[in-house]
Amino acid sequence: MPFPILRTPSVVLSEIISLLEPNEIVTASFCSKNVKHLLKRHYEQRKPLEWRLFMIDYKSWGRVDIKTSKDEEQITVLSADNLSELNEPIPISHASNGYITTFEYNCLTWFMKDQVLGTKMIVDYVRDLFSIDIFGVILDRNRTWAIDWVNNRQEKILHDFVWYKTAECNLDADEILDYVLRNARASNYCCIEASVSDNFKFDGKLGPMRELYIRSNGHWITLNNIINFDSIEIVVRESRISVSDLNLFLRHWRAGGSSRLKLLHLYFEKHTFQEKFDEDLEVVKTNEERVYRRSCDGAEMIVYGGYSIQRTDGVKALIQCDLREFILAVWACFFFGYCCLLKLPTEWEVGYRKNDDGSKETEGMRE
Repeated sequence: MPFPILRTPSVVLSEIISLLEPNEIVTASFCSKNVKHLLKRHYEQRKPLEWRLFMIDYKSWGRVDIKTSKDEEQITVLSADNLSELNEPIPISHASNGYITTFEYNCLTWFMKDQVLGTKMIVDYVRDLFSIDIFGVILDRNRTWAIDWVNNRQEKILHDFVWYKTAECNLDADEILDYVLRNARASNYCCIEASVSDNFKFDGKLGPMRELYIRSNGHWITLNNIINFDSIEIVVRESRISVSDLNLFLRHWRAGGSSRLKLLHLYFEKHTFQEKFDEDLEVVKTNEERVYRRSCDGAEMIVYGGYSIQRTDGVKALIQCDLREFILAVWACFFFGYCCLLKLPTEWEVGYRKNDDGSKETEGMRE
């Protein structure tokens, strides 16, 4: 016997809805206009404040994921694909509302001639159903349209932004990355992966944000970029920054520049870095060991030995470097962190010292 959900008392109905996963709720909303209206009204009255909506358009497959809490995995609730990807081709004339619906990957999938339009439609559908904004975006290099589209859809800035490459450097790669850097904004985590020419330069600013991660091909990052990027953590892979430029940056930092920066981590493209610090920087060797908890994933990063450097206002940092990498980790910092894209906020992140007896001494606090 069918369950009379539309005639169920509101208190009972609320309990029933609370037992459903987001993908089950979205699927149920397609049962009828009345069911959709009922669910939409429920979430208008009881906004899921902890839920996070992610828009993903990667390799021509669009989807909407929702994470209900920091301990749960992301759940794909609706996806959009090109009609040509159907396992068994169905004439578009059989479509309802311009798309064919199947059940794939534990959620409904819309197949359309225009996959970009389909992605826009599913994002709008889920946003409207749950009355929540887009929290994070994952795109590839062929999806620049989504940056302006999201910016025009909501006033709230994205929390996370991830940009992946899908091909090697081509004629418009430099132009595309420049557009992304100037127009994509995220308050927490920004991850960039792009193949650009050796001549590519970026003269703009980024931030403020909590972490900037240049996932690959970071040869274009210059001293001026690091100074002009406003981020608590900056991680760059395949860096070409020279020893002389790092000395200039340390001089800038000692004078109070880049005051929000708590971690600078450079992985060098060529393993030829030679540690040589200018005398006026007053860099001294140390056997000190500290543990830094990364804001991206909460992982503990041990920084030991190397050098100690002090800013004019008394703030200290450890430097660890070798042929392959350079790390500047600032202490007296205790700030609210975030576990990378696709994760939710962790507890307060801690910078602390290991004592001889194995205990941990917390230092400072900063949001």
